[in-house]
Amino acid sequence: MSTDNTMTKTVWQYSEPLPEETMAFLRGIAADYCKVKNFVYGRYSGIKNLNNLTPVYNILNEMRGCGLREQLNLPVVYYELAIADAVTNIKSNWGNVKNRIGDCITTNENLSDDDRIYLRTVLKLNSVYTAVLNHQDYEMPRKADGLDIDVKRLNNLLCRLTRRYLTQPRSDCMDSFRISPNGYSYKDGMMRIVCRVPRKRVSIPLKDNRTFDRQIQIRIRQNNVALAVPVESKVKVHTDHTSTIFIYIGRQDMFTLSDGQIYGAALEELTDPETDRLARKNRERHKMYTVYAQSAEDGDTKKIQNIEANNFGKLKYDRQKEKEREKTKTYINSEINRMISVEKPAKIVITRPVTRNKTKIYARSANRKMTRSFHGYIRERLIYKCRLHSIELVEISSKHTGQKCSACGGEGERLGKMFVCEGCGLNTTIALNSARNIQQKYLAK
Repeated sequence: MSTDNTMTKTVWQYSEPLPEETMAFLRGIAADYCKVKNFVYGRYSGIKNLNNLTPVYNILNEMRGCGLREQLNLPVVYYELAIADAVTNIKSNWGNVKNRIGDCITTNENLSDDDRIYLRTVLKLNSVYTAVLNHQDYEMPRKADGLDIDVKRLNNLLCRLTRRYLTQPRSDCMDSFRISPNGYSYKDGMMRIVCRVPRKRVSIPLKDNRTFDRQIQIRIRQNNVALAVPVESKVKVHTDHTSTIFIYIGRQDMFTLSDGQIYGAALEELTDPETDRLARKNRERHKMYTVYAQSAEDGDTKKIQNIEANNFGKLKYDRQKEKEREKTKTYINSEINRMISVEKPAKIVITRPVTRNKTKIYARSANRKMTRSFHGYIRERLIYKCRLHSIELVEISSKHTGQKCSACGGEGERLGKMFVCEGCGLNTTIALNSARNIQQKYLAK
């Protein structure tokens, strides 16, 4: 865990309703911002540029002379941030590729220890990795010198795995962009941002008088904008937080502790009805699309116009969906805060995320619930709250924490929400049994 006494968090600021002229300008900037990112993806995400991604100034200098900014008439304050964002995403994409190749290296039984040392060394050195992918000469890395390996065979393996996992990033997001501090100013309660006309600015009236001096992300909404601002927040240190708690993160009950305490017991009551409501709505919309297609075939113009006017809008659908989602997020955050306040932990132990079984066929209802699962958001907020309150968060493997009986160590049976062990007669919830197994596994290590 970081020893810094501050951390970065995002605060939100909102504008007043904006005129359509201003909204059209903002949408245009966001669309061009997206075009710049996609141009950079197409030009620099391939194997020839892996070793040229750092520093980003080299790519910025090349992009300044390519003519794209002049073609789009996009101010520099947006253009260069779009390039920087794209390069960051390309680097992240390469990181994911290397991680997946690393997993293949670990699980490949046909590789010797020397083979693995060479492959992992190459993945760490971008200059060597680039040369391998482009079939160029390179100097053997010092760590790999003298190993008993077939270099040609291993290089071919790296090329095959890279072709398998490397994809070109692409952005379809045209509702947000970033702006640097020299691209905006404040006056009379309004944020004034650079526009396409030199020495002129577009005014955005704000709902509060806060001012900032850092990069801001502007997210475009229906008739206004939301500003996401990264700010430094002081980390809290609680001298009375001394306990260690062991948590099973579930879908029905959010947190089940090894002592039986439950936080977020109403999570399922919030998510399941909304999932069912969306399923019904989507079925109705699908029927309407079918009628629309049939009417188009039949040439029923009146019916087509009626359906377009009354049934294809998504504003209300999206607004209600977002409202319910925000309600659930608020509940999740309040329950995490309540748990920290009551339990006063210095350390929290959970399991690492489990990859979904891709070979198992799930029922449609289960798929819908998994799609709307808040598991990722819960983990994200727990990590954030632990950093904010100086709590150590430990993640362990989930292996043997589900089927194993926490009382006798034998194999039990999962029946709905319950866990039953015929060996010792234990009858408890799956969540509590798993939480106790997490505790035993951590303490045994």
